[in-house]
Amino acid sequence: MNATPPQEPLDARPRPARLTVGVVGAGRVGPALAASLRLAGHRPVAVSGVSDASRRRAAALLPSVPLVPPAEVMARAELVLLTVPDDALPGLVEGLVETGSVRPGMLLVHTSGRFGADVLAPATRAGALPLALHPAMTFTGTAVDVQRLAGCSFGVTAPEELRLAAEALVIEMGGEPEWIEEAARPLYHAALALGANHLVTLVAQSMELLRTAGVAAPDRMLGPLLGAALDNALRSGDAALTGPVARGDAGTVAAHVAELRRHAPAAVAGYLAMARTTADRALANGMLKPELAEDLLGVLAEGDLR
Repeated sequence: MNATPPQEPLDARPRPARLTVGVVGAGRVGPALAASLRLAGHRPVAVSGVSDASRRRAAALLPSVPLVPPAEVMARAELVLLTVPDDALPGLVEGLVETGSVRPGMLLVHTSGRFGADVLAPATRAGALPLALHPAMTFTGTAVDVQRLAGCSFGVTAPEELRLAAEALVIEMGGEPEWIEEAARPLYHAALALGANHLVTLVAQSMELLRTAGVAAPDRMLGPLLGAALDNALRSGDAALTGPVARGDAGTVAAHVAELRRHAPAAVAGYLAMARTTADRALANGMLKPELAEDLLGVLAEGDLR
C-alpha cells in the first residue's frame, strides 16, 4: 500500500527566505520592526541614525548591529526598511537611486501610512522590489513596541506579484495584514490619525482640565471611563454616544463653553468643533431630537462668535 503523502496545513502561508535586514532611519518604528524580524529568524546587519536619540534606540533594540551611513545599510542588506518621516521619503528614495545604492532584487520596504508602493517607483525602475507595510500602532521607541506588534494590523500595499511576500513578512512580525489599495492610502492614514493622534490631544487636554478642577489623579479617573467609551464605540459606533450633546442639553453645553473660556480658552475651538460633529452624528442617527438640536446648535454657533 502506498503511503499517503503528508497534507499541507490549511493555514500554511508562504514564508520568505531568511534575509539580512537593514534600517534607514532609526526613529521609533524601524528598530522595533527589525527586532521583530530578528525574532522571526531574519538577521539585522546595519542601521543608520543621525540623532543621539535614534542611536540610543538602535543600541537598545538592535544590540551589536553596527551604525553606518544609509549607503552602507543598502549595501549590506537584502531587505531594507525605510523608516523616515512621510515628507522625507520621496527625497530619500530619489537620493538612494541617484547614488547607485539600489540593487536589483533587493526588498525595499517603507512604513509610511500616507504612501503606497508608487513612492518607491524610482527604486522599482532600478530593480528593487517595493513594499509598503504600515503598522497601525503608536510607537514609544522601547522594547514594548515589539510586544505590541503581536496582533497589530498593517496596511499593506504592493504590486500584485509581491502581495504574498508582503503579507508573509507582516505575519512573521506577529501582525495582521490588511490590503489597502494605492489610491486609498491617504484616506486610510487620515482615518488612523483622526482616531489615534487626535485622541492623545483630547485626553491630554482632559487631564489638564481635571487638574485645574482639583482632581489629584486625572489618569485614574479617566482610565475606566475612556476604556469603557472606547470599547463601546468599537462595538456599537454612534450608538455608544452619551453625554450632554447627544442628549441635547444645551444649557450644560453653554456652561461648558463658559468655563472653558475662563480656564482654558485654547480648548474652546476644539470643544465646539467636536460638539458640533457629535451633534450632527447624533441627529443623523435619531439619538438627538430635532427640537432639542436647534437650541444646542444655537449655543455652539454663539460660542463661535465670542
